[in-house]
Amino acid sequence: MADPLKSPPLTCPSVLTAHEKIKGFIHVTPVLRCTYLDDLASSKVGAFKVRGAFHAVRRLMEEEGWEENGGRVRGVVTHSSGNHAQALALAAKTMGIPAHIVMPTISMPSKIAATQGYGAKVIFSGSTSVEREAKVEEVIKETGATLVPPYDHPDIILGQGTLGIELQEQASEMIREQGREKGLDAIIAPCGGGGMLSGTALSCEGTGIFVFGVEPSFGGADDCKRGIEQGKRIESVKSLTIADGLRTPVGVYPWSIIYERKLVREMFSVGEEEIKKALRLVLERMKVVVEPSAVVGLAVALFDEGFRRMVEREGGEEGWDLGIVFSGGNVGIEALRGLFPAS
Repeated sequence: MADPLKSPPLTCPSVLTAHEKIKGFIHVTPVLRCTYLDDLASSKVGAFKVRGAFHAVRRLMEEEGWEENGGRVRGVVTHSSGNHAQALALAAKTMGIPAHIVMPTISMPSKIAATQGYGAKVIFSGSTSVEREAKVEEVIKETGATLVPPYDHPDIILGQGTLGIELQEQASEMIREQGREKGLDAIIAPCGGGGMLSGTALSCEGTGIFVFGVEPSFGGADDCKRGIEQGKRIESVKSLTIADGLRTPVGVYPWSIIYERKLVREMFSVGEEEIKKALRLVLERMKVVVEPSAVVGLAVALFDEGFRRMVEREGGEEGWDLGIVFSGGNVGIEALRGLFPAS
């Protein structure tokens, strides 16, 4: 991976620069409206998907001496339960670079198949972050591949932050079409390793838009929330929450943005049943296929009384225009059937 010390500063202008660098390789994901969910949440709901690995790969390819020293042949490596795995596999395939992806054996079959479908070599590991990282080290020794971390690197964070730029632009246009001149009041996003959340927070720096993060509470997966309460980053998570994309501890770089720079206003956590309820609403009412990790923000907006009271108190009668980041749709029929068995 490119030397973090040589990465652009973690600022909103750097996110804009990252967007220019990768916009030719990504799709602009539409912001969606759902009247039914708007009514339930008493706010306006926007849905988004993430992209991010392209910025890291592009930055790596621009690093002096990388290609001359065999970087293109040796390829890239990462560890991920699915979303970053597919993102890096696609970015590497697009750039003509081999990709070695370490995935836990308990990863969803649909995510494994999709990663392999992009041409990546999948290597299996245990489910904990320690086991994944150990397997990555083995792959690096065997292949010489360059590590592209799933979240804890400035280039990843800046690339993920581009979704915040597009969300703001599209939501502002939708709001103007309703005869109002202001943009979003707040954005709420999932947090696993924190790359997407911290990138989104950077994209909103200086705009007046509040940014909130959400984690599953099951099995201690709400490490960032607990870390903020304790005043220190929690380095290990061993949860088996259904939100499998959020089972990782928040990284050092994301933590510096979320906690030390306080660019995320507050962290929330949500239970497994609330995640299931939110997922069912999205599937049935929006007709959008998303995974459990994607809907934790919606679950908070719908079911967390503390969050709802805050919106009522600060938003008044009009409430807030709230953008909710839906972070992935990598889920198969069998997994959904397991979440919603026939009664």
